[in-house]
Amino acid sequence: MINISEQFWNASLEELKRGYIQDADCYTCLLCGEKLEKGVIYPHEDVFYEAERYMRLHIERTHLSVFEYLIGLDKKLTGLTEHQNHLLRLFYQGKNDKEVQSELGIGSTSTIRHHRFALKEKERQAKTFLAIMELLKEKDHYAPAFIQPHKTAKMVDDRYAVTEDEQQEIIKKFFPEGITGRLTKFPPKEKQRLIVLREITKRFKRDTTYTEKDINHLLNEIYDDYVMLRRYLIEYGFLDRKSDGSQYWLKK
Repeated sequence: MINISEQFWNASLEELKRGYIQDADCYTCLLCGEKLEKGVIYPHEDVFYEAERYMRLHIERTHLSVFEYLIGLDKKLTGLTEHQNHLLRLFYQGKNDKEVQSELGIGSTSTIRHHRFALKEKERQAKTFLAIMELLKEKDHYAPAFIQPHKTAKMVDDRYAVTEDEQQEIIKKFFPEGITGRLTKFPPKEKQRLIVLREITKRFKRDTTYTEKDINHLLNEIYDDYVMLRRYLIEYGFLDRKSDGSQYWLKK
């Protein structure tokens, strides 16, 4: 089954802007994986919605907006500096240059106009680069298929330079009994750890909150040092938890 990160990265620009994709049977939220079956009527606050309209309502209620979700992704995934991120949030709120300048307390309105120009330049560069990469796909028959970074990754670096073939080799090496079996040992290399941790997350249920006891039990069935697994799952951005460690859940 393709995971939500793969669906996210494989989506078209229009699908990303919309926040969901559709197939013959359902609509799938690209932001969290929520699925709504076509032909079903969904109720909310005494109003009934057909599936696609309810998906838009779901995005609004759960994620505020697609913009809010995308702008909140790690800067390694957006390519935005913290300053650019802040500017875009203010522009999205409909603030004019004077209001933005006043809120940020920098320069003058002309300074804000300069930032707007710089962002438009970044947009033009992004469009050009996307076109180049699309054209390259048609000619570069030797390009390997790399694994997609998960959307909640805290660090996106060369540990993701793993091809799909290499991924399968790593899985077979560390899960010789299959992906539902036990882990033979914890990988020494960063790239191998990433693949192993991704496989482990498939044993968790989405939209489920686990106690620390639940997490420990689940991970202990995979590997004896379950405390280490738990720590790395959090460190790599797969799991999140309350500050007191009382509840854990898969990050979306």
